[in-house]
Amino acid sequence: MAEEQKQLSIQRIYVKDISLETPNSPMIFNEKWEPNVELNLSSNAALIQDNIYEVVLGITVTVKIEDKNAYLVEISQAGLFGLVGFAEQELGQVLGSYCPNTLFPYAREAISDLVTKAGFPPMLLSPVNFDALYAQHVQQSQQSDETPKTVN
Repeated sequence: MAEEQKQLSIQRIYVKDISLETPNSPMIFNEKWEPNVELNLSSNAALIQDNIYEVVLGITVTVKIEDKNAYLVEISQAGLFGLVGFAEQELGQVLGSYCPNTLFPYAREAISDLVTKAGFPPMLLSPVNFDALYAQHVQQSQQSDETPKTVN
């Protein structure tokens, strides 16, 4: 019996949810622009139908000037990916690293466009090493599985 050939296809890429808040505008525009940027990333994957997975990359960017929020951007950038012939471990790697890496440039562009349209300097997010983030997630999962559990 021949081994099933691995196939990966991008079915669709779309914004599932997006929001922008500028709670201190227009007064914030008078402040000296020395922003403190906080970036949070998350991703999850779900089997939608046979061999079709939805992967959602969540990004939250909070920008403050001193203690005032300049803006908060949240995006759920999603994609439908067809995956055939991958072993379970390989599937985790593709869904946890390759797919978010594919979605990231779309999210980065949407965030920059929103922020610019809100009157702020463009937000240029640096590239993210999703391979390293996925490896770290796997390691943390393995460590938490190895931690002895106490029952009271």
